[in-house]
Amino acid sequence: MLTGSKTTFKVRQMVPDMKERMLSHSNFHARGRDVLGLCCLPGECVLQRAVLVRKKLSAKEGGGWLSGTLFCTHFRVAFVPQDSRKPDDNADPVLLGDHDVALASIDKVVAVGPSRSKLVTPSCSLKFTPEELVLYCRDLRVLCFLFDRLTPDTQAEEITYTIAKTYQPLKPGTILSFQNAALGSIEMKQFLSNRRRDPDMNWFECSADWEQELERTGATGWRVSSVNDRFEMSTSLPRFSVVPQRVLDTELKKTFAHFNEGRIPRWCWRHPRGSDLLRMASFQNNIYHEKDDIRNLELVLFGGQQLCVIVDLGEEMPSPADIQLAHTRLRTLCLGDISSSVSVPDDKWLSTLESTRWLDYTRCCLRKAAEVACLLRGGHMTVVLQEPEDRDMNCVVCSLVQVMCDPHCRTVVGFQGLLQKEWITAGHKFLSRINYHRDCDKEEAPVFLLFLDCVWQLWAQYPARFQLTEHYLLALHDSVHLPLFSSFLANCQRERCRRSQHLPQSYTPVNGLRELPMGAPEEPVDPPFPPVWDWVLQYSSQRRARFTQPVSQPAYPPPLLNGNLNTNLDRIWHNDGLPGSVFLLSRSSFSCPSNLLPWRSGNSGSYWKSHRRAPSSEGLSGLERLIRACSLSETSDSTTTLHDPYEPLLPLLFGPCVRVWRGCYLRGALHAQAFSHPMSSCSQHPLEQLAWEVQQLRDKLAQASVRPHQNQSKRQEPQRLESNLNQNANNGTFLFSSSRTSQQQPSPGRGPAQSSILPRAQRTASDPPRASQKNNGKHTFLFGHQEPQSVSRYGPSPSAKLPKHKGNSH
Repeated sequence: MLTGSKTTFKVRQMVPDMKERMLSHSNFHARGRDVLGLCCLPGECVLQRAVLVRKKLSAKEGGGWLSGTLFCTHFRVAFVPQDSRKPDDNADPVLLGDHDVALASIDKVVAVGPSRSKLVTPSCSLKFTPEELVLYCRDLRVLCFLFDRLTPDTQAEEITYTIAKTYQPLKPGTILSFQNAALGSIEMKQFLSNRRRDPDMNWFECSADWEQELERTGATGWRVSSVNDRFEMSTSLPRFSVVPQRVLDTELKKTFAHFNEGRIPRWCWRHPRGSDLLRMASFQNNIYHEKDDIRNLELVLFGGQQLCVIVDLGEEMPSPADIQLAHTRLRTLCLGDISSSVSVPDDKWLSTLESTRWLDYTRCCLRKAAEVACLLRGGHMTVVLQEPEDRDMNCVVCSLVQVMCDPHCRTVVGFQGLLQKEWITAGHKFLSRINYHRDCDKEEAPVFLLFLDCVWQLWAQYPARFQLTEHYLLALHDSVHLPLFSSFLANCQRERCRRSQHLPQSYTPVNGLRELPMGAPEEPVDPPFPPVWDWVLQYSSQRRARFTQPVSQPAYPPPLLNGNLNTNLDRIWHNDGLPGSVFLLSRSSFSCPSNLLPWRSGNSGSYWKSHRRAPSSEGLSGLERLIRACSLSETSDSTTTLHDPYEPLLPLLFGPCVRVWRGCYLRGALHAQAFSHPMSSCSQHPLEQLAWEVQQLRDKLAQASVRPHQNQSKRQEPQRLESNLNQNANNGTFLFSSSRTSQQQPSPGRGPAQSSILPRAQRTASDPPRASQKNNGKHTFLFGHQEPQSVSRYGPSPSAKLPKHKGNSH
């Protein structure tokens, strides 16, 4: 249908016949089958397709447009370029291609016509034929497709409505149907069941995995306990925990009741200088402490060290509601909505970004993790992160500390093992709920996305110290929004074991614990969910190759003051740190309150009198208190410190140093801006028009600078090649023919011409090339001499008609 047509139709009346027609192509059962050029997954059905479609490429993809065919299945929206290779039927299935998007990732479907745009829903009716189709995704991507003028009207109309009807907000009732569409076929189940895990990665699911981590970090005095093997002590903790060797399992069982949800202090990581990082929940109140209980609690808390610092995260860290609100505001600011006329003015963009508070929360997490890293660098102490109610913030700080201090955690394998240890098996509340739509789960909080943003901030400031790249972080960010991976579909290891039927025994918490006899194993869960680390199943080899980069030898910068932390800490022993001393770090201030440990407050039924309290440091400034706590180790050689690979990557926290993750949050902004004002597809975008005008001015300036030297160059004798290379700007000598340069610039009135297919609306004929310059032979080309009559310049000829743009005069 041509631009300006008055035809009106209701697309919802066309879907039943269209479905029957397209489902007839799904009668094959071969894995990786080729259906109309699309390599389908086993059991995947093509619902609709549209030919002669162009996809707008992002800046990282090279820009311009890519011609091909658009498909809609019951699992994804796929785009197959016209010059792509034929699918291999024997190749392993890949969930998403380089130009595909899962239906679960789509948030809005917008159809753009000649003069307006409309948000398409299953119950709406369009009164125009779509010329463009814009898909807003939950992972902040924007996919733009243009229908050619030769694309059948019915295909453009039906595929728009099919996508709008097939995609649904992720609610508990629609998630299972989406999962079955992707992984529910018999062949896909068999294929996933035969997948092998990465042998180089530590999965932290058995005692041997934890023993391997203890050996890697050189942690002595600790052991792996299986007291929670059947999740009887704590349903949110993993089956195995690392505890001090001096504490027996029979004694350890008595300590669970003294902590909220039974989350006792447990070992996470050891710094090479001897400090241990622990995590625990807050203490239970109004519990009588026996003398033996106090001894066990002290052993578990100190872990063989003489000093302990408890880091309170409850008051400083943002709440899940704050994080959710900030992410929603950030998404609205960066992505926009072309179906709405409300937009943020350019002069208010930065102030609106600041009001989202997202960067403030990112800076808060980095600051707290840097403080903990400085404490661990002091050595010979235990640093315990006390979990607030939303224990995911504890995961953020604990993981960031290890990324800052441990080079192994900055590799892909080490980073994945870190997430397995601190997020997936350690137990969390809000990570799995990120896969649900906010309308059906009010507690959704993208805490894990905040953590990825913090890791990117470190990567942006120290890119040479990371083996993983921004492409890897983006892939992990996008995979979180797909409810297909077991890593993000459970709150703790217990739920994950019950889902996969690996739970050896169960219990009923009614009048105590009750073990059930082992019976026949139940049928496996339908469908099986792969781990998110199975990147071969998700991305092509070309994209996976960009996940890593070579790591160079670190060059340590001189110590500096970054606005929050003094990174040049003098390690001088202070005599006020007595054995058994416990400090509290809260709001960047150290203190020793009397009620920090309930059994030492005097209100408890018993108290271990042998412990002496350390003097309070309330009168010290924040920075002095940090230096005092970080200086509790013996003096070390400064030359050794400079070359220590475990020196933490302390981030710069000044305002300009914490930046917006442009590669993630703004990757769809250009697409959204390009379609923010409905226009005919034959017209040029204002940015492209402006770039063309700037290039025109550059050409005129170049001609004006060359003209005074033309007469002089006539009388000059040919010089040597070395002279031409050094004086090419003065004598009009060029290294390459001008025809090469002219091919890289768009002609007037046309956008990036990377496709031979014309857009849907009527296009004007290309402008004739400008006549060659009259000063024939005045320019010498060292490579590929070009005849003067065939030289084409950027400027239009006098007879060429330029497109009229409001406010421009030529």
